[in-house]
Amino acid sequence: MKLLLSSLGLLSTTLLLAQSTQDTIKSKEIEAVTVIAKKPTVQSKADRTVFNVENSSILAGNTTWDIVRMTPLVSIDNNDNVRAEGESVTVYINDRKSVFTGKELKEYLKTIPADNLMKIEVITSPSSRYEATGAVINIVLKKRDDEGLKGSISLTNTQNTKNNQYGSLNLNYHKKNFTQTFTGSYNDNVFISKSSNDYSYYANKNRQLIDSETAYKNKNPSFSSTSEFELNEKNNIGLVLEYFRGDNSSDSDSYTRFYDDNTFKYFNYQNTLGKNLNNTLGTNLFYKYYDKEKNKILDINFGLNYDSSEGSTDRILKTANSSYVKPEDWENKPAIERTLIDNNTQNRNYYIKVDYTTPLGKGGTLEVGGKANFNNNVIPNTYQDLTKNTRLNSDFHYSDNINSLYFTYSKTFFEKLETRVGLRYEHINYKIRENVGNQGRKDSYGTFLPNLLVKYAFSPNYDLSLTYNHNLWRPWYSEFNPFEVPNNNGIFYRGNMELLPNPSDRVVLKFGLFKKYFISARYMFTDQDYWENYRQETDAEGNLKTIVFPDNFKGKVEKFYLFANTNQNLFKNKLNVNFGIGWYYIDNSDFNTRNGLSTENNYISYIGGSTNLSYTNLFNKNINLSAWMSVDNQNNGNSVANKYNYFHNFSVTKIFPGAQIETSLQFMNIFKRPSMTTTTYSQIGTFKNFNRWDWYGVSLTFVKRFGNQKVKENTKTDVEKNSGGGK
Repeated sequence: MKLLLSSLGLLSTTLLLAQSTQDTIKSKEIEAVTVIAKKPTVQSKADRTVFNVENSSILAGNTTWDIVRMTPLVSIDNNDNVRAEGESVTVYINDRKSVFTGKELKEYLKTIPADNLMKIEVITSPSSRYEATGAVINIVLKKRDDEGLKGSISLTNTQNTKNNQYGSLNLNYHKKNFTQTFTGSYNDNVFISKSSNDYSYYANKNRQLIDSETAYKNKNPSFSSTSEFELNEKNNIGLVLEYFRGDNSSDSDSYTRFYDDNTFKYFNYQNTLGKNLNNTLGTNLFYKYYDKEKNKILDINFGLNYDSSEGSTDRILKTANSSYVKPEDWENKPAIERTLIDNNTQNRNYYIKVDYTTPLGKGGTLEVGGKANFNNNVIPNTYQDLTKNTRLNSDFHYSDNINSLYFTYSKTFFEKLETRVGLRYEHINYKIRENVGNQGRKDSYGTFLPNLLVKYAFSPNYDLSLTYNHNLWRPWYSEFNPFEVPNNNGIFYRGNMELLPNPSDRVVLKFGLFKKYFISARYMFTDQDYWENYRQETDAEGNLKTIVFPDNFKGKVEKFYLFANTNQNLFKNKLNVNFGIGWYYIDNSDFNTRNGLSTENNYISYIGGSTNLSYTNLFNKNINLSAWMSVDNQNNGNSVANKYNYFHNFSVTKIFPGAQIETSLQFMNIFKRPSMTTTTYSQIGTFKNFNRWDWYGVSLTFVKRFGNQKVKENTKTDVEKNSGGGK
């Protein structure tokens, strides 16, 4: 601190001396002083952290999915679920809620070239405009509106365990009041996943040791189109179309050794062949009125989203009495069980959404709006036991109607105190039906979701903010489906019709210094959640099988979190460094006691952090360098991480400005291949899981641009810019 104060004093003295002698400064000396304004790579605001990646060298050779993984505060669990500060999130693209989750979201984001990205907003304290969830990640794409045609072509070849290819085409045409954007891409990838599992049961001292390897093949074409027409300077209409096709297959081999009180019983081999063809079409018709002078916005959106998934799973099970059998010897053994499961899922979503923003009072802004949302999801399955020549048809239906109303009022007092208060009300009416066993459920409930933001600037260099949010996370529709399906690693999965929503409360205190240093503290509380549970059941032959299913867990869970980060521009803004580190503390004691879980992990404490570095125009040769490193320890409910995860990524990009060409060489996790090991505690035993990811290797990218690449800043209201109001 002494060094910092001394430096500030020296700088102030220098500025005063320079001002007193300004008449003697020559013109050429003034021209030698260059001030470069550059937006920080990472901006910390009261309710969100903004990752500004536009024109960053980190984009070259990556997809949007890769950049999301590198975003501060974001982590990806082993099931490809996106999390922020360890909590589940809802993903928005250009302020519009994505229809994808989990692995589907991953595959879709991998088809969006990172070159289209402007920024990624991690909104940890969302306003009432957002739906009833926890944190929100908003992916903001670039908007180009210069006259004429412009665009880019990108080709990437990546060497992981297998070789993978990716290509994309981006076109933008703008003429007077009309703008048309088109993006098309194609992925052809093969990923290898390896896992080891150790399942131990308390009651009968049974134990299962499972080793599996799966090859996933994905061919994913996609395109998106945005047409926008300015009726006049205040009125716009437009249409957004998105299409994604996933032609996916998997081939999995798993080997399971069964033990009874440490005595070997038998050895199983399972081969699972899966095929799935997924088609998704999203539409959004919008009208927007924006009066910049009066700061009034009316935004009306109509949408229809359709998703279908048709596939099959062919499973062969063989057994042996020996404790070890060579893989090639399994070919001569007869199958004791062979099953074939066909599915044809169809999901339909319709919605209308209205948002209105207007000034109210001196320095105040009012946002009001609502949304009517309708979902109709059908999951038919045909189960065939080819060894017994039996057949079972399952027909799962889920439909809901969610209606919501909200208001948010923001006001700034004496230019130092920013406030935001909001309330959202959501009402859901849903029906679930499954013809197998004649199961069904019908329910409805309403929820009030208040939130608050207060930010006080003591001076231009010091500010303090406080946010509060009451959130509600609802189960995904497929998690209700009780139909049982085999997993790749020799166990089974089914849903649970009795799942309940998960409410939580979150308070965040954030202190900012010199607009470069930020310290935040978070407290999160919940007394109801749903996580993975395990159960052993006996099949028709008398063999035990393990079933994983989502379940309700009562019990209080408290989470504490301290985080510090800084963003620095050095060497005349050529080097940008963002560094953040956090300490997490989870109190599971009440939760574990109520659910009869192991008490050795009542209190969990760990450290996580990441750093992003970029250097622009190395040696004045148009060479850009970037690096990203991350350490995290993913603990989620009754699952506890056994070790830290380490990730790193380095890239070198060479730009040829005259030809509008750039090439990039990227190295992903070359020093340590990513893996995850966790232990899940349930009432019947402990389940250790080790997984090794295929996210490593080297990639080479070639990009050719054409036309004027100037980008227009997305239009935001004052409250959105200053207080992070968001949509």
